[in-house]
Amino acid sequence: MNRENKRKQYDKNFYRTHPCIDPFTCKTCGRTVVPEGAGSDHRNHCPYCLFSLHLDEEPGDRASDCHGRMEPIGVWVRKNGEWALIHRCTVCGKLDSNRVAADDNPMKLLALAMKPFANPILNPEGLKEITVKMED
Repeated sequence: MNRENKRKQYDKNFYRTHPCIDPFTCKTCGRTVVPEGAGSDHRNHCPYCLFSLHLDEEPGDRASDCHGRMEPIGVWVRKNGEWALIHRCTVCGKLDSNRVAADDNPMKLLALAMKPFANPILNPEGLKEITVKMED
């Protein structure tokens, strides 16, 4: 084990201040994920299937003992207009938010964004009412 890997192992806050430059294999779809193309120094989910792993309790601390798969369950828009994924751990249920990366699959993102509209609880009249209220 080289000096850099030892530092990562013992310094729980290493990824808070250093870019994640290590490629990884997605535990869900099996594709190789590289940090290039994310538009950020902190790649935290697969751009193909949008799944992540429950590694952190706080961003970059690698303190989670769970290591469950984090399923993308939705998207939301932050105050600055940036999209973020909502992940839920398939083991412990923890919810987390991760910014969308530049190379994320756009069809997967749109499918997540449209998911509430496919819910049978929301009928067309209800959507119309919500839209009118939002415009006012």
